[in-house]
Amino acid sequence: MSSCLRKSNHKEKRERPEQIAEGSKSDGENVDVSVLKPLISPAERIRFILGEEDDGPPPPQLFTELDELLEVDGQEMEWKETARWIKFEEKVEKGGERWSKPHVATLSLHSLMELKTFIEKGTIMLDLEAASLTQIVEMVTDSQIESGQLKPDLKEKVAYTLLRKHRHQTKKSNLRSLADIGKTVSSASRLFSSQENGSPTTTHRNLTSNSLSDFSDKPEKDQLKNKFMKKLPRDAEASNVLVGEVDFLETPFVAFVRLQQAVMLGALTEVPVPTRFLFILLGPKGKAKSYHEIGRAIATLMSDEVFHDIAYKAKDRQDLLAGIEEFLDEVIVLPPGEWDPDIRIEPPKSLPSSDKRKNMYTGLEAPQMNGDTPHDTGHGGGGGHEVGEELQRTGKFCGGLILDVKRKLPFFASDFYDALNIQSLSAILFIYLGTVTNAITFGGLLGDATENMQGVLESFLGTALTGAVFCLLAGQPLTILSSTGPVLVFERLLFSFSKDNGFDYLEFRLWIGLWAAMFCLALVATDASFLVQYFTRFTEEGFSALISFIFIYDAFKKMIKLAHYHPINTDYDPNLVTQYDCRCMPGNSSELFDLSALTNSTGLPVNATWASLTKEQCMKYGGQLVGQSCGYMPDITLMSFILFLGTYTCSMSLKKFKTSRFFPTQVRKLISDFAIILAILLFCGVDALVGVETPKLLVPSEFKPTSPLRGWFVPPFGGNPWWVYLAAALPALVVTILIFMDQQITAVIVNRKEHKLKKGAGYHLDLFWVAILIVICSFMGLPWYVAATVISIAHIDSLKMETQTSAPGEQPKFLGVREQRVTGIFVFILTGLSVFMAPILKFIPMPVLYGVFLYMGVASLNGVQFMDRLQLLLMPAKHQPDLIYLRHVPQRRIHLFTFIQALCLAFLWVLKSTVAAIIFPVMVLALVAVRKGMDYLFSQHDLSYLDDVIPEKDKKKKEDEKKKKNKKKGSIDSEIEFSDYPYHANNIPSIKISMDMMEQEPMLGDKSLDSEY
Repeated sequence: MSSCLRKSNHKEKRERPEQIAEGSKSDGENVDVSVLKPLISPAERIRFILGEEDDGPPPPQLFTELDELLEVDGQEMEWKETARWIKFEEKVEKGGERWSKPHVATLSLHSLMELKTFIEKGTIMLDLEAASLTQIVEMVTDSQIESGQLKPDLKEKVAYTLLRKHRHQTKKSNLRSLADIGKTVSSASRLFSSQENGSPTTTHRNLTSNSLSDFSDKPEKDQLKNKFMKKLPRDAEASNVLVGEVDFLETPFVAFVRLQQAVMLGALTEVPVPTRFLFILLGPKGKAKSYHEIGRAIATLMSDEVFHDIAYKAKDRQDLLAGIEEFLDEVIVLPPGEWDPDIRIEPPKSLPSSDKRKNMYTGLEAPQMNGDTPHDTGHGGGGGHEVGEELQRTGKFCGGLILDVKRKLPFFASDFYDALNIQSLSAILFIYLGTVTNAITFGGLLGDATENMQGVLESFLGTALTGAVFCLLAGQPLTILSSTGPVLVFERLLFSFSKDNGFDYLEFRLWIGLWAAMFCLALVATDASFLVQYFTRFTEEGFSALISFIFIYDAFKKMIKLAHYHPINTDYDPNLVTQYDCRCMPGNSSELFDLSALTNSTGLPVNATWASLTKEQCMKYGGQLVGQSCGYMPDITLMSFILFLGTYTCSMSLKKFKTSRFFPTQVRKLISDFAIILAILLFCGVDALVGVETPKLLVPSEFKPTSPLRGWFVPPFGGNPWWVYLAAALPALVVTILIFMDQQITAVIVNRKEHKLKKGAGYHLDLFWVAILIVICSFMGLPWYVAATVISIAHIDSLKMETQTSAPGEQPKFLGVREQRVTGIFVFILTGLSVFMAPILKFIPMPVLYGVFLYMGVASLNGVQFMDRLQLLLMPAKHQPDLIYLRHVPQRRIHLFTFIQALCLAFLWVLKSTVAAIIFPVMVLALVAVRKGMDYLFSQHDLSYLDDVIPEKDKKKKEDEKKKKNKKKGSIDSEIEFSDYPYHANNIPSIKISMDMMEQEPMLGDKSLDSEY
C-alpha cells in the first residue's frame, strides 16, 4: 500500500474559465453565481475561502478523536477510542493500555480517494443548530431518509448504534456486573430482530431506554481529570470521527457535520472540550480496515492547518472537496516496496509554516526583510539594521531621548508584574552568581592596579548601585552592567600616570568621568545612537564572539593559575613513599628560640616541639617546612578540575533537559530553568562531601573603603593644579568612545530580532543613564560600568519563553523574552547585600564559579553565524547543513568572508592582550570601516546573505515561501478541464458573465491576478 507524506511542489489543476464566457447567451442576463460555482477550480475556490476578510478571531485549535465501533467481550457493541490528533497522530497500542509516541500520520492514497468520494456523495450539514448528540443523530438520519440514502426502517438502528457508549483510553478496564450484561442487548441487529413483532411504540421505548442510558450527556470524571487538557489551548474545540461496520446496512452511511456553535456532547470526547465537527461512517461488514483508514484520513485532514481553516469557512460541499484537492496536491506517494508503512516517522524538530500555503491562495505578500533579495541593498551596506523608530534621527534636541521615554513609559508597570513567574527566580540566582564572581575578579585586579584605591568592596558597591538604578530606569532593563577589560586597562594606565606625575588619582579620575559623562550626554542630545544602524552582523558577531572567547579563556586561565598555586606532584614515586614527609624545623633566626617559653601565653601544649606544630603554627612562629612533600597539596588541583568541568557539563546537560524524554513537561521545564543553580548546588555538595580544601569564594565582610587613605566621597578640588581639570577632557574622549561602543554594541545584540522583544529598545535612554551613573561613581570613587555582552546574553537566555500548550510531538515554539525589570534589580540588590552573606558564600568553591563562567562563554556563542561558518571549514560539502547562504553564495566566497572576520578577531584579541587595549573600542569601530571596504571585495548579492541581521531560520523560511509561491503561480493556469464536470462536450451550458463580476473576482489567467502574487 502506498503512503502519503507532505509535499511542497505539486501543480494545481488547470481550468479554463474563459471558455465559459465565450459561450454566453445573447439575452444579456447576469450570471447566476450558484450555477457558476461548480465551474470554479479548487484553487480559485480556496482562494475565495481563505481570502475572505474576517474581523473575528482565527479558528480555534482542533482536538480530533477517532472512535471505532467494536465488540466488547464478544457481546455488546460500543465506541472505543483508537487514535487522537492535535498535530500528530497518537494511536492506542495493540495491548490497549497505553498511547503510542506522537508520529507523522502516514495515509494510504486509496483511503484519501475513498474519502473524497464519500464527501461527494454523503450527507453534508454545515452550521447545524443542535444541543445534544441525540438531536444531531436525529437530524442526520432524517436528512439521509429525505435524500433517499437511508431506508426509513433503518433509522432507529442507526440511531441506536451511534448513541452507544463511548469508552476512552483513560478507562483502563471494562469490568461490568452480570446484571448489567444481562440488561444490554448484544448488538443492534439482535435487538431489533427480537422486536420485529412488537409495536412501534414498544420499539421506540426500548430504543430510548437502552441507548440513552448508555450514552452520558454530561462529562465523566475521567474527562474532567484528564491531564491531556494541558496540551490544548483554552479555546480548543473537538472534531469527532466515528467509523464502524454493522450488519444491517448494505451501503455506507456517511455524514459530515459542522455545528453552528461548538457544544459539549457529554462523554463523546476524551477531553471536556466542545465539539464542532462530526464525521460519521457506518458501512457493511467486511471492510473494517478500509473504514479505519478513511477515519484516519479525515482526522489527519482536520489536523492539517489549511484544511482546518477551510472546514471552518466552507459554505458547501464543493468547498470541502476543494480542500481535499489542495491536500492531495501537497502529498507525495512512496512506493510500497521501498518503505515500510509500519515504521512510525518521528515528528520533525521544525515544521514548515502553513502561512506560505495559505498566502499562495490569498495573494498576501510577507513583509520584505532587509537583505532578503540580492537587489535589496540600496544602502551599499548590505545587511545593516532596519531603521526602526528607536534609531531614527529626529533632528531635535534630545528628540530620541524623549521618544524613548514616551515609548517605555506605558510599559513601566508591566515591567514589574510581568516578572511574576518562577522562571524569574532562576534567572536572579544564575545572574547573581555570575555577577558576584565577576565583581570579585574585577575588584581584585583593580585593587592590584590601583594599590587598593579601588578594590573588591568598591567593585561590589559600584555593581550594586549602578546595576539597580539602570535596571529600574533604563530603556532596556535586560541589559546587565558590569566592568570590562578596556576599563581596567585605562584605570591601570591612569593610576601609573598620576603616580609618576604626582597627581591625585581619584580627583583626576573624577574630572575625566565628568567630561566623559558630558560627552555622552551630548551624544544623547544629538541622537548619535542612530549610528548603531551601521553595525552589521559582521561587527556584532566579531565583538560578541571576542567577548565570549575571553570568558572561555579567562575560565581556563584561572584554573591553570590555581593548578600552579596547588601543584600536582608529577615526580611521585610509589617506591619512595617512605621518604615523603614534611616536618617543621626551626628557622635560621630561631634555632636558639625556646618554644617552651610560649606555651603558657599562646595555648600551645606544655611539651610542644617544632615537629608537633601545624603548618600554620610553624610559619607563625618563624619555623620552616622541610621535606619532599611540603610543596604539594594532594588532590586540590584534580578536585578543582572535577568541579570546574562537572559544573559546566552539568549546566549544559540540564539546560537541554527540557527536550529530553524523562519526567513530565512541567518538571523538565523547571529543571531546565534552574539548570545552573542545580549544577552549582550539586557540585558544592560534592565538594563538601569529599572534604578537599579547594579554594572558596571570599567576600569582604566589612563595609568600609579598601584603602584607609580614601573615603566614600572624592572632593573635586584641591588635589591637582587647575589646568588638570581642563586637560582631563583629552583622556575623557577615549573613555567616551569606550563607553559608547561597549554600550551600544551590547544593546544591539540584546535587541536582536530573533529575541522577539515587544516593548521596544531605548538606545538614547540607556546611554543617558550610563552617563549619569558615571558621574555618581566618579564622585564616590567607584569603578565605571557599562553593558556586559556575555552576562546580558545569559540574562536573556534565562528568561526565554516558549509555548505552554504545544501538541504532543511538537517542539515548543519560542515566544520571546520575559521583558521586565525585577530580575536585574534583585540581582544587584543581592550583590550589594553579599557583604552580609559572606558566612554563606564562603562555602562556594571558586572552580564551580569558573565553570559557570565557561558555560556563559560557550552558551553565548549559540546561534552566532560566525561559529557556523568556522565549522564549515572542517566539514565536507555532503555533510553541510541546509543554510540559506550555502544555497546562494559559492563556498570559496563564504570561506574568504570567514577568514577576514577571523583575522579581524585575532587582531582584536592580540590588541586586547597588550597595553594598547585602551584603544580597543576604537578598533571595534574600525570593524565598520573594514566591513565597508568589503563592498569592493564581495558582491552585494553575497553580502546580503552573509552579513544580514535577519535570523538564518527566518530567511530560509522566507525563501522557501517565495519558491513555493512562484511554483504555485506558474501552475495556476487559465484552463478548465470540463471532463471533471457532468456535461457532455456538445452540451456545455452558456452563461453570461457580467463585467462587474469579472472586475470583482478576476478569473484564473487574468493578468491582473498575476500582479497580486
